[in-house]
Amino acid sequence: MTETPHQEPAKRERSCLAIILAAGEGTRMRSSIPKVLHRIAGRTMLAHVLDAVRRAGADRIAVVVGPDRDDVAAEVHANAAGARVFVQSERLGTAHAVLAARAALEEGMDDVVVAFADTPLVTPETFVRLREPLGAGATLAVLGFEAKDPTGYGRLIQEGGRLQAIREERDASPEERSIRLCNAGLMAMAGSRALALLSAIGNSNAKGEYYLTDAVALAAKAGAAVAVVLAPEAEVQGVNDRVQLAAAEADMQWRLRRDVMAGGATLVAPETVFLQSDTKIGRDVVVEPNVWFGPGVEIGDSVSIRSFCHIEGARVAAGAIIGPFARLRPGARLAEGVHIGNFVEVKNAELGPGVKANHLAYLGDATIGEGTNVGAGTITCNYDGARKHRTEIGPNAFIGTNTSLVAPVSVGAGAYIGSGSVITENVPAEALALGRGRQVVKEGWARTQRPAKG
Repeated sequence: MTETPHQEPAKRERSCLAIILAAGEGTRMRSSIPKVLHRIAGRTMLAHVLDAVRRAGADRIAVVVGPDRDDVAAEVHANAAGARVFVQSERLGTAHAVLAARAALEEGMDDVVVAFADTPLVTPETFVRLREPLGAGATLAVLGFEAKDPTGYGRLIQEGGRLQAIREERDASPEERSIRLCNAGLMAMAGSRALALLSAIGNSNAKGEYYLTDAVALAAKAGAAVAVVLAPEAEVQGVNDRVQLAAAEADMQWRLRRDVMAGGATLVAPETVFLQSDTKIGRDVVVEPNVWFGPGVEIGDSVSIRSFCHIEGARVAAGAIIGPFARLRPGARLAEGVHIGNFVEVKNAELGPGVKANHLAYLGDATIGEGTNVGAGTITCNYDGARKHRTEIGPNAFIGTNTSLVAPVSVGAGAYIGSGSVITENVPAEALALGRGRQVVKEGWARTQRPAKG
């Protein structure tokens, strides 16, 4: 079974502190939710970055948040055990934000990586590459990219092939603004020099803030080696509004789809299939067009998922057939060879091997034994208005069309339920149960009720 996120890179021998800046409010999002808690492929942007730096070998993680942001701090602790949270009480620039984690910097690590929680597509492999120049003696490494349109980005200023400075656009000359080699924001610093560099940064710029990017000019002026590591522009895109959030979602979806297909699954129309960061899909799975996977889905080998299915919080074992137009809700557990057909909904239910429910059924809070056939229109009536109740069906039972099973109720192994029944009492094994009104036929009745023709 292949999990969609990238495989974890080999850890580096050098120790690493990752500092993630998550203090921005993101007013352009027009949201009551902090920007970094908006989701891409089912995971917050902050969680994506936490996962990437961990996979890249960060030994310690520090996250800088804004004041009164307990929700952001909670997300940190939920996704990175042992991570420390620091508060930037005043918003005085990126260098000031990094220094909010001074206590972590003072503990001493070989490498310090600075990342941003609103740049969620940077891969673990790129973080590893960003650290590599430090191992070769560089004091500083900057992540850069070639921009199609450099407007708004800081420019990487080089002389003689050596990086000398990063110039923010508002401070750049017209000549410097023509440069297309741009700053992605991420930076790696030698741990032995990090505090000194950060503390030396002044605020003599157009906004009067302390720019992290000024560390480059300081290091270059001191004769230290400063490296540039390049990444694709799409990978380093930041998210500041809903349009950029949608663009990042689209890129992440293509990454996840590619990984699923590389793992041996077929997506018939990949652009119509939507995955989550934790989706797991086995080999020789075929996913037809217009399928949506929610969080917590595991699909075994050789499963067929037909068009227009909605699946979340479900586990599906090998050889099952799902859909079309099926919905698997959280707690659905389907064993080998189960068939779930069109307009069937399964919630918090365990279906044994070979169970078939091929159309128009609701199976909630139920256990259904191996080989049972569930007829069209069958529902488990699991809710009495106050509490949920469970339905237990033994192996090889036959549930007739249009049956209502009023929980709590059990149907024994091999039992038959007559079509159109409402079952309110337990049914023994191998029994036939009928729960419907007796049919009455009155010969000639219809003829006597028709009005006379004039």
